[in-house]
Amino acid sequence: MAAIITEKFRQSNADSFFADLTSSKYYVFVGKSQPWTTEGASADSVPPAPIDSVAPEAYYWDDMLAAKKVESANISYVIPRRNFDTSLSYDMYRHDVSGATTSGNYPSKSTASSGATNVYDSTYYFITDAFRVYQVLYNGDALQTGASNITGTNPTLEQAGPFWHDSNYYLKFMYKLTTSQIQNFLTTDFMPVVVNSNAPAVRGILVVMVTAGGANYPNGTFYTKVRGDGDGNAKVALVVSGGAITEFGETNATNTYVSASGADYTFATIDLSSANIFTDANCTTAITGATQTSWNNATAGSITPIIEPPGGSGSDDIAQLGGHYVMVQGKFTPADTDATQVNDFRRVGIVKNPTDTATNNVATIATARQTNALLLAAGGSGTYTVDEKIEQATTGAQGRVVEFDATNRILYYIQEKYDNYGVNDSGANKGNLIEFDGANLVTGADSNAQHTPAASTSNTTNGVVFANGKALPELKRDTGEIIYVENRRVISRASDQTEDIKVVVEF
Repeated sequence: MAAIITEKFRQSNADSFFADLTSSKYYVFVGKSQPWTTEGASADSVPPAPIDSVAPEAYYWDDMLAAKKVESANISYVIPRRNFDTSLSYDMYRHDVSGATTSGNYPSKSTASSGATNVYDSTYYFITDAFRVYQVLYNGDALQTGASNITGTNPTLEQAGPFWHDSNYYLKFMYKLTTSQIQNFLTTDFMPVVVNSNAPAVRGILVVMVTAGGANYPNGTFYTKVRGDGDGNAKVALVVSGGAITEFGETNATNTYVSASGADYTFATIDLSSANIFTDANCTTAITGATQTSWNNATAGSITPIIEPPGGSGSDDIAQLGGHYVMVQGKFTPADTDATQVNDFRRVGIVKNPTDTATNNVATIATARQTNALLLAAGGSGTYTVDEKIEQATTGAQGRVVEFDATNRILYYIQEKYDNYGVNDSGANKGNLIEFDGANLVTGADSNAQHTPAASTSNTTNGVVFANGKALPELKRDTGEIIYVENRRVISRASDQTEDIKVVVEF
């Protein structure tokens, strides 16, 4: 049984995800301060592929470092980025790019000029240096022999109707990116796509392709009706020169052109028999006499109308440009002190509707510290070092240092489910993952630092809420739904550095 997932299904899923991002509580998180070798990788530079299963999800929580709530300003529809470049040719929007054969009821145009077999894979739009986005309505490929390179400088017009950029490219302005859209969502590979209410849709048949000019037609300007299912008002002017119909037509041009665009077509054809050829733009006066005879004796040409996208070109920029991608941004700035600035991370992910540890409700906090933390009593000796093993011999607890704040006497740490990293690796407690507890000495394996938790102290120190000298992660472990995980090479942090994480989900 032959079946496909359609573009409409992809777009519907993207729309549903976008809506859920605004109605539910999503967080972008970073994690994994320890090298990948702890998970059996051959080297830290070779991250293992994430695993989609029940057990690994708990591991993602164990090494989570921080999370940032996704706001409406952090989400956008995006599409593959295509830059204006005079060394390139671009496809034109064609409704009949399908990859199908030319037989049966399928459209006759199987590929775009670039060879793409799906309209949304074709290169029918671009962005300029000034961040204006244009749709290509015509690219010079009248006889389907190959598109011409675009020429000239970056187009700048923002007019409602289509316009000529050069002698080959006929363009429709779609939208211009704002400063925030550029900063938040424009990347090397993707660009935001938005609905622009200030660039009204252009309806009907905008372009006709003369796929064969014919021969021995009577010279002059003639008119013909576009046949199909639309409103019936579309008409095309045919300029015949040297016995052939000239190559290309568009609205209000000086050669073969669409004299009336009409609207609401889902299919359209042009009948070039003499009975459908007229001398006036209203198509009321048919050709007669010698003109009709010459027309009947001519070598027939052929013309293909290009049908508007549903609703007209520019009515829904997101759908018309193939916006079945959603970008989710998580930005960790120097002001986000919940995210360690002295350690690195190797994992990013997205979690939906996690629970707030403090309230036991769905979390709404802007940022979340996801490490464990111990408030240390005054005294003690030495300074814990990043990533070293720590151990509480009395309880058998083991973990790894994420950060040591000597000024505030706060020890941030994680406990991964690996020997030596959270799971006790020796003695009577071997194989157990035990929490640090009580006023029991915590020793650093490399630094030999030794400090005792202030187990009788409950307060807020440097924004961390301690109960009996201990603070749990602000998002409750193993709650919500982790919907995205990406393992990366090490990313180092610094106190003056911003990590701008952009996750693109394609449907």
